Amino acid sequence: MSSLVLFPEGGYTGGDSISKHKDLAASSTTSLHPQQPPVPSLSPGVNGSISLGKTKAGLDLKIRSYPQFATLQEERHYRKTHLAAAFRIFAERGYDEGVAGHISVRDPILTDHFWLNPLSMHFAQIRVSDLILVDEEGRIVEGNEPINTAAFTIHSAIHRARPDVHAACHAHSVHGKAFSVFGRELDMITQDSLRFYKSHGVYRHFGGVVVDADEGARIAGALGGGKAVILQNHGLLTVGGSVDEAAFWFMSMDRTCHAQLLADAAAAGSGCEKKLIDEDECEHSARSVGGPEKGWLAFQPYYDDILARTKGDFLG
Repeated sequence: MSSLVLFPEGGYTGGDSISKHKDLAASSTTSLHPQQPPVPSLSPGVNGSISLGKTKAGLDLKIRSYPQFATLQEERHYRKTHLAAAFRIFAERGYDEGVAGHISVRDPILTDHFWLNPLSMHFAQIRVSDLILVDEEGRIVEGNEPINTAAFTIHSAIHRARPDVHAACHAHSVHGKAFSVFGRELDMITQDSLRFYKSHGVYRHFGGVVVDADEGARIAGALGGGKAVILQNHGLLTVGGSVDEAAFWFMSMDRTCHAQLLADAAAAGSGCEKKLIDEDECEHSARSVGGPEKGWLAFQPYYDDILARTKGDFLG
């Protein structure tokens, strides 16, 4: 079975299900053990993914994928609802700090405009109706609250430099800003860290609150064509082809920073050497865990959970 799904960038990913069964049981009639059932051989799909989607009854189960929309208005609504959900999820993880932190999503109709959070509203209270639409000059097109100047400076530079990016996340998460003080990239020491293999950069400068357009452009330059950038002495910034993808990369990167801080501390205290993942394995495994469709899909359980627990409060 091959399941074919469309994701935001228009690329396809396939997942091959169980291939031909291979009977590995011994054929000897003198064996004291009953013959074992055939062991399935898992066939890697596109980009090394493995999906099991064939039922015993022969039905092909489809992988959840970024939806297709009948109108751009429908897609705008989808992007805004998932943006509001991302703020609620970030709040639960403690990524809020005063009025710092922001997530943006590009508008699918006015493509040089993007939606942001209001300046003084806590992440945990944001609803769809609270979101602010801002144009390329920083003027508010929809909404009744001011926006964070740094938010516009950073996000406008990224959306301008990266037409493929539809969303960006920045917050002062504890583990992200703790790791940022080293001004270095993550080590490839865990499977999860491979999501950022050769796809994240470091902005090795701190110039205070980002209110200068040139500073925003330099941050976009440090991001390059990647999915994340570590802002030295500041925090993390992630991007994606959907707000779901960008938000999951942020969550994963913050936890990866946490894991490395723990590993580095343990190594320093014990004298044990960290084992880095081999370069060849990094290349192979990064394709399995770091694609845009993987980021989008990984966010869906969090969206489902916040939707159920809040009874859709953020949709208002």
